[in-house]
Amino acid sequence: MDKNQQFRDDVRAWLADNCPASVCEPGAVVKSSFSSKHRDGDSKLWLENMSTKGWVAPMWPTQYGGGGLNFSENKVLQQELKRISAPAPLVGMGLTMIGPTLLEFGSEEQKQRHLPKIASGEIHWCQGYSEPNAGSDLANLQTKAEDNGDHFLINGSKIWTSGAMHADWMFCLVRTDTTVQKQKGISFVLFPMTDPGVTRKPIRLISGESPFCQIFFDDVKADKADLIGKLNEGWTVGKRLLQYERSSIGGGSITSRDTDITDTIIDLAKKYRGDDTGQIEDPLLRHEVIQHEINSRAFAATSKRMMAEAKSGKTPGFATSMMKYYASEMTKSKSELMVSILGPEALGREGDEFTKQELAITRRWLFDKAFTIAGGCSEVQLDIIAKRILQLPAS
Repeated sequence: MDKNQQFRDDVRAWLADNCPASVCEPGAVVKSSFSSKHRDGDSKLWLENMSTKGWVAPMWPTQYGGGGLNFSENKVLQQELKRISAPAPLVGMGLTMIGPTLLEFGSEEQKQRHLPKIASGEIHWCQGYSEPNAGSDLANLQTKAEDNGDHFLINGSKIWTSGAMHADWMFCLVRTDTTVQKQKGISFVLFPMTDPGVTRKPIRLISGESPFCQIFFDDVKADKADLIGKLNEGWTVGKRLLQYERSSIGGGSITSRDTDITDTIIDLAKKYRGDDTGQIEDPLLRHEVIQHEINSRAFAATSKRMMAEAKSGKTPGFATSMMKYYASEMTKSKSELMVSILGPEALGREGDEFTKQELAITRRWLFDKAFTIAGGCSEVQLDIIAKRILQLPAS
């Protein structure tokens, strides 16, 4: 028996013993998926079991709470999790953004202090990047960090901060030098959201959800022990983190997880726009559904190829912009196609005259428009692709 098959057998046996059956049921939802807080029952047990095994962050080194798996082993693990419909034990910015960034730029002390808490789900992170006047032009940020001996005092504001209402810590870009070119006077710091100078204000969206906040900082303390990289060189760290973010988005992490949406695009079209035999009547709609399926499968195949080509499974560089651009645009077009299929049944955001699935599809349509902005707007991604990948001359 080869090593891969032996590893697969070991993974399958371990999952049979340690994955609670209830979390693999169709439509099951892992509560508090961003951290261990407020979890109970099998949801809590699933996270604890996977964390103890190191498989919450399977490719991280074992000394930081990871599983130490190589690329091939992790591929087997993900296949086996998918086979039994096991949900990810943990999601969020800790695993996909600040964790990989700390592995690359953090000191040994910073890795030892922060990474195990991410891998166990103890700490929920949020991102302090965008500001009211510094969104796509991120380098224009004005939140200042004043040197105060062994710590910085931070004053300013961040906006569109995902998950900030429940976050324990923030990774944040701040201005530490106003006398140099704007990209060169930025530093990358970490600090707890429990600081009394942090004020969180939710932003209500048209979809009815409120995952975003505006954050205000009044003399917030950030220890210099949590300065990542060198002073005034945080732009390099911040850009690399964005590549990790775009990689997670481009890898399909923005696919709708609304458990009320139970039908595929094809099933939805047959149900709402099908004839007596269940076939889609409208030839134009048939074309759009088929094209969506082709695009989805082509994107999935390209994602797998890019990951296979990436050395040791590491995140690629500027190519993440291509994947992020296509994933966000495809997510938006998918929700638009679903609303088109529903027709007048997509007019409701609430009310008993609509089914749960119809309401969920409308909410997703409203929310998914944001993905062409989140993580760097589509226009910025196209600019990166033109300059960094195609190396086109500036106009």
